[in-house]
Amino acid sequence: MAHVSNYNLDQKFDFTTSIKKSLFIGLGIGAVLLIAGILTGIFGGGDHGAAEEAGGHAFHWYERLYANLWINNVYFTGIAIIGVFFFAIQYAAQAGWSTGILRVMLSLGNWLPFAAILMIVTFFVANHDLFHWTHSYLYDSNDLEHYDKIIDGKGSFFYWPMEKGTFPIFYIVRMFAFFGIWIFFFNKLKNLSFAEDNLTGSHNWSNIRKWSAIFLILFGITSSISAWDWVMSIDTHWFSTMFGWYVFASWFVAGLSAITLITVFLKEKGYLEMVNENHIHDLGKFVFAFSIFWTYIWFSQFLLIYYANIPEESVYFVERLSSDVYSPYIFVNLALNFVLPFLVLMTRDAKRHTIFLKVVCSLIILGHWFDFFLMVQPGTLGHNGGFGLMEIGMLLVFASLFGFVALKGLTKGNLVAKNHPMLEESYHHHI
Repeated sequence: MAHVSNYNLDQKFDFTTSIKKSLFIGLGIGAVLLIAGILTGIFGGGDHGAAEEAGGHAFHWYERLYANLWINNVYFTGIAIIGVFFFAIQYAAQAGWSTGILRVMLSLGNWLPFAAILMIVTFFVANHDLFHWTHSYLYDSNDLEHYDKIIDGKGSFFYWPMEKGTFPIFYIVRMFAFFGIWIFFFNKLKNLSFAEDNLTGSHNWSNIRKWSAIFLILFGITSSISAWDWVMSIDTHWFSTMFGWYVFASWFVAGLSAITLITVFLKEKGYLEMVNENHIHDLGKFVFAFSIFWTYIWFSQFLLIYYANIPEESVYFVERLSSDVYSPYIFVNLALNFVLPFLVLMTRDAKRHTIFLKVVCSLIILGHWFDFFLMVQPGTLGHNGGFGLMEIGMLLVFASLFGFVALKGLTKGNLVAKNHPMLEESYHHHI
């Protein structure tokens, strides 16, 4: 019987010039399209005009730029933390099948420090253009024209212990805390995982398992609250008790697709020799299953709001479904994130052939970007939003930079956790 030791377990990823060149080309194309979109916005050559009235004020091109920054910040932060989350799940569940691709999952977390800087800077620069609740006049009960009783009632959630409408210290502290916790656990798990390459026995594995379990509890709390803070608070009057789950599901499918694409990419480059079609099949099953889970959450949220028909709840879907700008993308969202993976990945063979997985996972990553586009743009830009050069450019810039950071992270140590106690089990994994 073949043995796992027959393979080169000290293999390291060589981040070649040609791979970097491909990413830089993507980055360059994205930057050109982004600049073209900005210039179009400034000089009013389309993109729904540069200075239409939006919510009682003149609309400016930079508001759309800020909205795009926020969409991509939140989306790629989610993909990064899902890599760490899925890594932690493998240890907490004592999973053996995934041993050969643990480092791929972990590589996504390298984006988190960059995500933290981008998110915090964007908030301080663009908060008034992104979040209606940041305007101080909403909390002044003497200002009869602007005072908002509902937002005032929620004000402490953002401003405590400061006076409402001043500096949102509670909100800022949460943002720093989320990234602080996530980056701490990413580094802790990464260091323990790489240390395992020089250790034998199961003590280190047990240690990683303990830290993973702690992280999963904290992730459950922080991922939901970050979804309320960063996305749901854009539509300050509206709320959904399912929203934390909804954002998690969207992040999770996109993260699984990114892990699958990187695994397939490494296999095609001759790495991860011990990873075979059974492991690829399992990744395909996860993508397939959680696409359906996302659809279940989407439909459950929609159905509850639809049949209750309470105005303050239904307005969220009404302003999207009745909009000339956004309504087509609701169907794009459902087609890319449910119909496509459901029909293409249904068969066993489709989940074992990398060509299907590459196409579906790439389109799912685009599809869940549209999901966040629909969560953010209507509440920030109203009818001045849309999908144009600025959106395509910003997405390409973020995707190229994210890919560069994740692949750079893979060069830091061995691609396979060679002393993992379940390596042999993973090698003989068969489904």
